[in-house]
Amino acid sequence: MRCPFCRHPDCRVIDSREVDDGKATRRRRSCAGCGRRFTTVEEAVLTVVKRSGVTEPFSREKVVRGVRRACQGRPVGEDALQQLAHRVEETVRASGSAEIPSHEVGLAILGPLKELDEVAYLRFASVYRSFSSIEDFEKEIADLRGRLPGKQPSRRVGSCGSE
Repeated sequence: MRCPFCRHPDCRVIDSREVDDGKATRRRRSCAGCGRRFTTVEEAVLTVVKRSGVTEPFSREKVVRGVRRACQGRPVGEDALQQLAHRVEETVRASGSAEIPSHEVGLAILGPLKELDEVAYLRFASVYRSFSSIEDFEKEIADLRGRLPGKQPSRRVGSCGSE
């Protein structure tokens, strides 16, 4: 690491700490040349590999933009979109890989989006999974209905009171 003050190529680490819940490392350094101290923050760069093979850095803002389009006209606030993007980034980083296929980013979006808004989920899933027919929508809606609490037919239970 070069000193930002004198450009000397040698410095030593005085202290290291994890920051942002372990996503980055903060290091306090001292220059062997001029003796001045400075701080560096090191963060692993998460790269997304697109279908074409092109790589680009992971972007929470890009996740928000894509989900915002699916949520257009729906009662979903900006805070909810930011929280969703944060959850997606945590999920993707938890894989432990520095490079992740764009397909896995899409999968990481589907779960939280399904919890956030069903209509937005269907919109996103239809593009992401390339729905080609109404049957694709019907199958996805049937899956949603089967998983939603309170949507199952209720059984009436008789009371056992004395009359």
